[in-house]
Amino acid sequence: MPRYFIHMAYNGSRYHGYQIQPHSDSVQATVEQCLSLKLGQTVSITGCGRTDTGVHARNYYAHFDLDNEIADAESLAHQMNAFLPEDIVIYRIWQVAPEMHARFDAVSRTYHYYITRTKNPFHTDDAYFLYGDLDIARMQEAANILFEYEDFTSFSKVHTQVKTNNCKIMEACWFEQDGLLVFRIKADRFLRNMVRAIVGTLLEIGKGRMTLEEFRAVIERKDRCEAGTSVPAHALFLEEVEYRQMDSPPGNGKNIRSECGGGNGFQFVSSSTAAGQQKLKPPFPAGESL
Repeated sequence: MPRYFIHMAYNGSRYHGYQIQPHSDSVQATVEQCLSLKLGQTVSITGCGRTDTGVHARNYYAHFDLDNEIADAESLAHQMNAFLPEDIVIYRIWQVAPEMHARFDAVSRTYHYYITRTKNPFHTDDAYFLYGDLDIARMQEAANILFEYEDFTSFSKVHTQVKTNNCKIMEACWFEQDGLLVFRIKADRFLRNMVRAIVGTLLEIGKGRMTLEEFRAVIERKDRCEAGTSVPAHALFLEEVEYRQMDSPPGNGKNIRSECGGGNGFQFVSSSTAAGQQKLKPPFPAGESL
């Protein structure tokens, strides 16, 4: 049974998250309906993770299985783009090894949260307008504390169906990009609402309402009520997903800029890296977005 990967992006504004929800529009249901129609059979896709209502994805991956091989996967991608709504795009569909899994073989996910410090009519749908002074240096100090912990219960929705609230943080930093303040965070996995809760709490520090010691205590108490308010979903983007080497990845390695410190700078990630990981990027010029 051949397995295929699908690389897509979506604007999540009008969807109740990626995952199928009863009586609500979702990205998964929309893509599955289109794929099933074009292939003439019922197709179910398995995504690399779930994004909440209103959250966007610049790079998202899913896999699906078929009884027979697709004659022309590139043509199928073009056909789907002609049929799908304008807020979902398919970049590529390609065959992978039967055991390759979109969710379990992902080694990291990276999210960006965008904040505009001035009222801007062109960022009403993709950035959070926040007025007032912020101590960004202190916010970065707090972000560095995240590396000392693995249990992030304090930043997770309660009563979620997960076996553990442990996550390995790989990057966490604030930087400026095109006039926006951006928080970048990379980890092996994320809990529901985790990034938005972390950003909301870091902003409390930036406003002088919470100390670094209190931030550390919030994490250690493992109580969602102790953390700050979650920031709005519309400014959160799933930016990148990393996989181990897979069959026929979409294109060669690219120069990927890591905005976080630690000597990362510009990194070229390809199948020849020592870690044996492939950073998959969409086939469009750097800087282009949804």
